[in-house]
Amino acid sequence: MKRFAGVVSLLLLAAIAIGAAPNDAPRPQGMSLRLELFVTDMEKSKTFYAKVLGFEPQKGSANYQPMKSGSVLIGLGLAKNLPKQHYFNPELQSERRGLGAEIVLEVADVQATLAAVKAAGHPILSELRKQPWGATDFRITDPDGYYLRITSH
Repeated sequence: MKRFAGVVSLLLLAAIAIGAAPNDAPRPQGMSLRLELFVTDMEKSKTFYAKVLGFEPQKGSANYQPMKSGSVLIGLGLAKNLPKQHYFNPELQSERRGLGAEIVLEVADVQATLAAVKAAGHPILSELRKQPWGATDFRITDPDGYYLRITSH
């Protein structure tokens, strides 16, 4: 079921990665990325990532489900179970948080991935197109509205 040999690419910490620290300051080494998404319906989200995008469920619990494809690990956590003071707890939010993030999944064959997404009956927000920077991509959202760009070079 692995449809992707993908890499999730988020640029949220770009300043650190490209040298915002003074030259003599120690820099983080050996980083990897695990993306955690807070969801409203665990079963719906697990089904989406498994059936639509080909992720494989890992050992988890009713409140937290890791999903893996290649080197990409997405942790699904129930938003309603967040600790009271958690930044993303829906009860505490007076404004929308986390805006401006796009989850980019790089795949070996974007046309085959698009065909699989369509075969699963999932809506496409932006059809396949060649971008000025050379990539070819399409865009979808997951059940909680997280914005996903599926791309190949």
